[in-house]
Amino acid sequence: MNPADSAFVRACRRQPVPHTPVWYMRQAGRSLPEYRKVREGVPMLDACADPDLIVEITMQPVRRYGVDAAIFFSDIVVPLKAVGVDLDIKPGVGPVVAEPIRSEEGLAVLRDIEPGDVPYVTEAVRALAGELGQVPLIGFAGAPFTLASYLIEGGPSKNHDHTKAMMYGRPDLWHALMDRLTDITLGFLRIQAEAGASALQLFDSWVGAVAPDDYRAYVLPHTSRIFAGLADLDVPRIHFGVGTGELLGLLGEAGADVVGVDWRVPLDRAAGRVGPGRALQGNLDPAVLLAPWDVVRERAADVLARGRAAEGHVFNLGHGVLPTTDPAQLARLTDFVHEHSAR
Repeated sequence: MNPADSAFVRACRRQPVPHTPVWYMRQAGRSLPEYRKVREGVPMLDACADPDLIVEITMQPVRRYGVDAAIFFSDIVVPLKAVGVDLDIKPGVGPVVAEPIRSEEGLAVLRDIEPGDVPYVTEAVRALAGELGQVPLIGFAGAPFTLASYLIEGGPSKNHDHTKAMMYGRPDLWHALMDRLTDITLGFLRIQAEAGASALQLFDSWVGAVAPDDYRAYVLPHTSRIFAGLADLDVPRIHFGVGTGELLGLLGEAGADVVGVDWRVPLDRAAGRVGPGRALQGNLDPAVLLAPWDVVRERAADVLARGRAAEGHVFNLGHGVLPTTDPAQLARLTDFVHEHSAR
């Protein structure tokens, strides 16, 4: 079977499926002992530039859980590092940018990305496409708003003060920065798809900090350009943000085939907000996995029931797997979703 005929890709395309497909954001990560073992002593950005390590880490949850899709092991700041931004991922903190961008001069470092900037990505995607066989590989990138926030703030931020100050006070500079980031993001996603990724996900982790009118004015034109720029590739496009309950309609409007929903909005309600012509992905609260199995089962059954309101449904968590999650819970959940949703 071709990955294009898989339950995951079919659900993204709102076609009939034998069961609801399932994968988990951060499924290859700190909750897996085998992940911690191979990452021991290896800085995150070094791991993201090692094709053998990328392949091994991407494959780990597929082997362990039997999920319906793999997601490429990388980080949203990888393309920024590849084009020359001076940044590092500090353990326990996140991405830290040496020289935050707060003026026109700062934009100079943001050039377009070329396949030659990330040969390890192409090599790893090709190897994974061979190793995964019929299991689809999801390529991904960080969305311009979230990348802009890291670049402007210099690292993770609670209130996005500098980001919003630029957005509201210097819209010209804001849109110039977002245009550069849109080109980089689009290029990075196309490199993954052209190397063999079967679907693409745009992560806008921090965009829930923006009100709907501001999203429409300052963010939507850029995310729309990304999804339009991927349309010719004929792979499903997924759009996910955190805290985006009020933005779900706009996330759908941006042009993705699938809208990811965090755990704050029930899927049946989300289906109404997103509107027709889109599949949904989500949305079990990751913290539910820390509860006893009977609670997990009940909550997962509820997500599956509400997901039937959507034209297509990919089961996932409402955000990434928490590091303290017992891998046995995820294995059991994967089996449950497959069995409970069997058509």
